[in-house]
Amino acid sequence: MSSQPGRRAVLKWGATIASFAINPAARAQFATHPRKQPAPDELTPPAPVSITVNARPISSFDLRDRSRTRFGALAFRSGLILTSSFRGFGGLSSLRLDPKGQRFISASDKGTWITGRIVYGAREMTGLADVEAAPMLGHDGRPITARGWFDTESIALDGSLVYVGIERVNRIMRFDFGKGFTRARGEDVEVPPAIRKLPFNRGLEAMVVVPCDRPLGGTLIAISERGLDAGRNIVAFLIGGPSPGRFSIRRTDNFDISDACLLPSGDLLILERKFSLIGGIGIRIRRIAINAIAPGALVDGPSLFEADLGQEIDNFEGLDAFVNDNGDIVLTLVSDDNFSLIQRTLLLQFTLVED
Repeated sequence: MSSQPGRRAVLKWGATIASFAINPAARAQFATHPRKQPAPDELTPPAPVSITVNARPISSFDLRDRSRTRFGALAFRSGLILTSSFRGFGGLSSLRLDPKGQRFISASDKGTWITGRIVYGAREMTGLADVEAAPMLGHDGRPITARGWFDTESIALDGSLVYVGIERVNRIMRFDFGKGFTRARGEDVEVPPAIRKLPFNRGLEAMVVVPCDRPLGGTLIAISERGLDAGRNIVAFLIGGPSPGRFSIRRTDNFDISDACLLPSGDLLILERKFSLIGGIGIRIRRIAINAIAPGALVDGPSLFEADLGQEIDNFEGLDAFVNDNGDIVLTLVSDDNFSLIQRTLLLQFTLVED
């Protein structure tokens, strides 16, 4: 059933993403290329579609020891296996939550917004509600896929502004959700020339906007999946903010980067994955001190969490963090099933245990 996002939905998200806001003056540092908008009667953008997503609980993360709950610095809380009869559901390559860990924005790697709400029981996730799918629109009101842009792999929030990294074409678009929610039209963001030279299908995979009260405040951090520097470490960019430039993240054990988020302390968490025909798939989360990030720096940090095929994992590409009412830092991960029958869309939550 097709529906437009009502005023209530727009207001909810207006209030929700406003809580992520940084100093509005910093936004001016992310220049866009202005384009003439078509007159309203020239184009009717496709309407969002309400969809049903079914959720099956994951009671234990470890397949070999179902009583185990602690995995490195993380403690398993709950998990869901998500399915839908809607053909456009899947391929979830990013995830951003509101401060309470309820309402979410995600993007499929086929240029589709997926938005909705996580439903909780006492502490565990029980399902999704109010889920909608909508095409990402370009400046002309047409879906961006009409120009061959898809592989929308990363999302960063700055107030009502939503930045989207598009792999393969190595572009960043900016949408103002205060102007129509998922019907907002995107504009190209001016990026460093080196971003356009990132390798095909190894481009921008993770982005965050640093709040203004933190080091690098007002900066859009954009990280490649496997764009490598001369030392074969992963290339990342500081766009806007007080110290724009380029830095590198040490690459180890053949892991590539698939998403990132900021902790309340301001430190950066990076989600990584690897795949081989012999070893299968693995995931890892590392913590990078925000004070270590600067133009020209090579940064590294400890692993907080690692998992392999002995646990309930898949192709995890989305990571975010929020603080719940008990003061726990909760990490949420989502996997990209690549629209494949042999992969799954998993939604997992862990508590970060800071001993």
